[in-house]
Amino acid sequence: MGLKNKYIAVIGAGESGVGAALLAQKLGAEVFVSDYGSIKENYKKELEENSISFEENGHSLHKIEKANEVIKSPGIPQDSAVIQHLKKTNIPLISEIEFASRYSQAKTICITGSNGKTTTTMLVYHIFQKAGYNVGFGGNIGKSFARQLLVSDCDYYILELSSFQLDDLQEFKADISIILNITPDHLDRYEYNMDLYVDSKLRIINNQTKDDWLIYNADDSLIKSALEKKSPNFNIATFSLTDEQQVGGHINKEQLIINIKDQFTMSIHDLALKGKHNTQNSLAAGIAARIVEIRKDIVRQSLEDFVNVEHRLEFVAKINGVEFINDSKATNINSTWFALESMEKPTVWIVGGVDKGNDYNELLSLVDEKVKAIICLGEDNDKIKEAFQSKVETLVEARDAVEAVAYAYRLARKDDSVLLSPACASFDLFESYEDRGNQFKQAVRML
Repeated sequence: MGLKNKYIAVIGAGESGVGAALLAQKLGAEVFVSDYGSIKENYKKELEENSISFEENGHSLHKIEKANEVIKSPGIPQDSAVIQHLKKTNIPLISEIEFASRYSQAKTICITGSNGKTTTTMLVYHIFQKAGYNVGFGGNIGKSFARQLLVSDCDYYILELSSFQLDDLQEFKADISIILNITPDHLDRYEYNMDLYVDSKLRIINNQTKDDWLIYNADDSLIKSALEKKSPNFNIATFSLTDEQQVGGHINKEQLIINIKDQFTMSIHDLALKGKHNTQNSLAAGIAARIVEIRKDIVRQSLEDFVNVEHRLEFVAKINGVEFINDSKATNINSTWFALESMEKPTVWIVGGVDKGNDYNELLSLVDEKVKAIICLGEDNDKIKEAFQSKVETLVEARDAVEAVAYAYRLARKDDSVLLSPACASFDLFESYEDRGNQFKQAVRML
């Protein structure tokens, strides 16, 4: 099913949009890429080298409207002018994930949740690789789904799906879907309405049939109550840190137990990933692996030797007894809650950036218990100062990563930790959370 004699427009020229444009061109379509902002140099170069027509800093609606189909990048809000305009036309508007899935025969394991998506995606990928599967990963992490299909298809794709990606799915179906947790995040994109955000996450189960599986967190009341309104006709496995699960996994007396087909057990002390939230991620990944009957010894080895992703509770260095930890990927309150909860030493906490409707009250007891000083790393720190000024002796503001690290090193003592866990997006002072994390690591290495 090629696209010969078709004209495809792609809105947004990031990893998702450029991947879709390259795949559409390979399938024979004439392609036009349009971005409302400026396009990064590496993507611009790629479009030019492949002779794909593009524009930046604005949309030419007359060019987009000629398309047989429009592929939308997930970062573009539904209420943006160009999307609202296209919805009034009869031009089909689809997502890159939906588009790519048409040209893949692979089975998909799709992972969503407010926190832990990337870690769990990479953990599932690690298990499948170790088991010898022809497997790829993508979606909201790494290379886009569409880009990977330029080279070859896989037997399995492990896809991290954000709420923005799920919003645009229509006919796409996951063979195994995983919902890790749902906590307030990106509420600015959902009219500050939690119900809309929950509905978005639950789109991951759309179109699943009797042979498919949903794995979800039985300890999460939001997921449970939302699923009660559905009538699932597929298989369900659950995981819990407290209660026994007949089909799924749980923790009992420091043993991780998975009941799929038959029973699998291992000590939680042997898990590579530490902390309660990571135990949940390990349970979810282990359940997915056992559903496809990956051998128990492979699952055990994989859960023992997995190395976590960059910018997620990543150990950077220990300097004069002070440990520096990069958790730049923590862009919401819940992620930072998990990070602070896992801290075992007095902590100098670097926080701040673009606030997404944060309620810092959720962190007050942890800050009381764990944090000795706070460094604000953002352009507008008023909310953070208001929340925590009375909770710590020292609260200072930094204008960049170098200044933040210098303050932290001065405030920390031997056997303390310095934690970058911003609880905010990065776009005020940095290009991305990766850029923020890399600048932090660079500043630590300069000490």
